[in-house]
Amino acid sequence: MIVVVGSINLDLTAGVDRFPHPGETIPGTSFAAVPGGKGANQALAARRAGAKVAMAGAVGTDGFAETALVGLVDAGVDIASVARIDGPSGIAMIQVDASGQNCITVIAGANGKVRASAIPDAAFGPGVTLLMQLEIPLATVQELAIRARRLAARVVLNAAPAIGLPPVLRDALDVLIVNEHEAAALAMAFGMPASPEAFAVAIHRTHRCATVVTQGSRGAVAVADGNLVSVGAPQVEVVDTTGAGDAFVGALVAALDRGTPWPRALAEGVAAGSLACQRSGAQAALPDASAIAGLASTVEPRVACRALD
Repeated sequence: MIVVVGSINLDLTAGVDRFPHPGETIPGTSFAAVPGGKGANQALAARRAGAKVAMAGAVGTDGFAETALVGLVDAGVDIASVARIDGPSGIAMIQVDASGQNCITVIAGANGKVRASAIPDAAFGPGVTLLMQLEIPLATVQELAIRARRLAARVVLNAAPAIGLPPVLRDALDVLIVNEHEAAALAMAFGMPASPEAFAVAIHRTHRCATVVTQGSRGAVAVADGNLVSVGAPQVEVVDTTGAGDAFVGALVAALDRGTPWPRALAEGVAAGSLACQRSGAQAALPDASAIAGLASTVEPRVACRALD
């Protein structure tokens, strides 16, 4: 069972030939308003990867709330712990250029009012994986991580967007997931080496948590159980990278939640992220379990695993 506590947004996505320069106005090529938010995206990604998932968070009382939740509801994610809070729902303003790259501005709205007290102890325990991100208040993430760890749940944090993580939070994690840019930012804040492999090793040794660094088209590396695991990504035609990171996280966590060994779990995460790049949007691009399994079987031979010195 995976409990996701995180952001729920409506994504306002504009297609552009290129990103504008400061002060410049350019014409767009398309527009869509679709469900998003890292929390909701990862909950849906894990659900499509075959996991049983519950979502906790908050939406506002505006017209965006129902649209923001529709993807979760349709997929069978339990949203009983999603609160309705007076005020606006969270939104993300996304631009996607002709090469499929994106830039994103997130406005927290109701996500900024998610509180740990809204999630009871009964939500956690052995056999539960708690998955969080950093689009809700850091204090909420820290309190829930410490409480869930005390109650014997697995605690996974996708530290995105990158902000400073107190040592007490790092010590409460079982798994830390970041991309290479977030790893570099955290490495500077922590006084650790910035390269993906060295950062993952340093976090693993210092805080005893498995650490994963994604590297886009170059795949991912992880340090877990005293081993360095790396996997290359397959070549795909990139349409839109918006949901790729969330697809990776959801599929990886779904695999770990059902007891999959790290090398195969990492292959499934990379496969899911690669598949998501081939379609537009975030939630619309998230692949299902059969597609993930099929591509992961071709990715798995790329996995390299060696014991740390």
